[in-house]
Amino acid sequence: MNWTNIIIAIAIFLGVAIVMGLICAIGSHYFTVKVDERETKVTSLLPGYNCGACGKPGCSGFAAALIKGEAKSVDGCKVAKPEQKEAIRTYLAETPGPDGTTLKV
Repeated sequence: MNWTNIIIAIAIFLGVAIVMGLICAIGSHYFTVKVDERETKVTSLLPGYNCGACGKPGCSGFAAALIKGEAKSVDGCKVAKPEQKEAIRTYLAETPGPDGTTLKV
């Protein structure tokens, strides 16, 4: 068994791993997708059934539609309780987005 060949193979493997790790770290910094934090909060305020009764692919899809203005009213969620709907309305009316505007849904 030639130990020199084994050590060279391990060094090459580690070198490639370090380079690939750096590429991934740099890529994740430059290619991150910024998400409006209101979308995350509205998703947490929805019931979480992911039933699709609103016509969107689950609660996160409906929350995104509300934030983007594609869904005009929180009443599109058929299974949310009135308290949940009012909490969403209040939150969106009081919390400005990245552009400084609030939403009336």
